[in-house]
Amino acid sequence: MTEEFSLDWLDLREPFDALARSEALAARLLARLPARPRLLDLGAGTGSLFRWLAPRIGRAQAWTLVDADREMAEAAFDTIADRAEAIGLKISFPNRKTLLVHAPGGAWRVEALAADLAEAPENLPLHNADAVLSSALCDLVSTPWLEDMATALRIPFYAALCVDGRDRFTPPHPADARVAAGFRRDQIRDKGFGGAALGPAAPAAIARIFGARGFTVESAASDWVARGRGGLAHPSLRDRSAQFLAELVMGHAASAERQDPRGAARIAGWSAARLGQVAERRLALRIGHRDVLALPGERA
Repeated sequence: MTEEFSLDWLDLREPFDALARSEALAARLLARLPARPRLLDLGAGTGSLFRWLAPRIGRAQAWTLVDADREMAEAAFDTIADRAEAIGLKISFPNRKTLLVHAPGGAWRVEALAADLAEAPENLPLHNADAVLSSALCDLVSTPWLEDMATALRIPFYAALCVDGRDRFTPPHPADARVAAGFRRDQIRDKGFGGAALGPAAPAAIARIFGARGFTVESAASDWVARGRGGLAHPSLRDRSAQFLAELVMGHAASAERQDPRGAARIAGWSAARLGQVAERRLALRIGHRDVLALPGERA
């Protein structure tokens, strides 16, 4: 796996991720989990999905956070511990690789596993998991990777925040189509998972591939929404929206220029105009995502 994300970016996007994820689809997953679920979180980063889903499970649970970056694992433990203590929960470290969050409904056990996800599922402890989870991962993987994962699983597979191509910048700009075309091409370049990335085709690919193996697949919209002014009730989103919008503008421009060097001047003009709108609090943006849940048949 070659695609990497900075700690600062993961921290910036976390409240937008949290607000975007589908509560209804997460509830469907939780209904299929056993009394003390064991969860394998792929590409876990700093543990954002854990911090969102663990309180919704509520009871005793065990998580394995899988990431190739050891720095991410350390950041995950630090962040989980800090946030737990901030809301009055006690933590303990039974050993160097395990963190316990002592919640009223039972302990939340967190372990880290350093593994290259390009080699999954062969290098994953699937025998010791009740569900495989991911967030913002499946649009990076290839069709063969997803086929191998679906073939290996007999447990629920939950993929949150898969891009689906429904991106919209407001107000419109004459170069929107050119930037979007380059950005789309960049989304499907090989991200280190053995072939072209699925990009916006990820939600449909999960449905097709898991459905062909007897899974029931459901999905729900989980769009990022960011605005320069108004409409963002959550304080953490209001405080971060300008920086978040600026990062998305610059990310779209860099991706588009990588695929369309002849259009560099127009893309740079687009980026400058959009960053000006961020500064003036006039830019609004919706990035389309879908959460997808694949459930095996009862006999599995």
